[in-house]
Amino acid sequence: MIREEDVYKIGKLGKTHGVKGEISFLFDDDVFDSVDADYLVLNIDGIFVPFFLEEYRFKSDSNAIVKFEDIDTQERVQELTGCDVYFPRALVAEDDGPFTLSFLIGFDLVDASSGKTVGRIASVDDSTLNILFELEDGKLIPASEELIEDIDQKARVVRMRLPEGLLNL
Repeated sequence: MIREEDVYKIGKLGKTHGVKGEISFLFDDDVFDSVDADYLVLNIDGIFVPFFLEEYRFKSDSNAIVKFEDIDTQERVQELTGCDVYFPRALVAEDDGPFTLSFLIGFDLVDASSGKTVGRIASVDDSTLNILFELEDGKLIPASEELIEDIDQKARVVRMRLPEGLLNL
């Protein structure tokens, strides 16, 4: 069984494309193209289900057309429209190079100077030039690379050097 902490969100399925089971995939992270993965994970009614990739092609830098194995009709793929798409954390090794901030959703954020846990990262707000981590309690923390001191993937912890007074806002 795939658990939520074993995956991280990389996008969402859009509209069907054609009549042979293809679907538009809007993504924020193209890790599925750079890491050897045979499948993507879809959230179907709260259950994480692996779907094996038959093929995909890029339409732009944030959109691809995807064909899953054993999904051969427009009617079958239409059931997947709007599903969130996730990628297995286990397939992204620490030495694979840089990963996107979305990978850090679910990690605990720790203030490096005090050692205290500030909260758990619930989402990444990249709608403005200043990217923010949104914590589960609603606090917004700048997701600047200059502030991140360490990322421990095994412990699922991000240590940040937070500016004094930021947590009091």
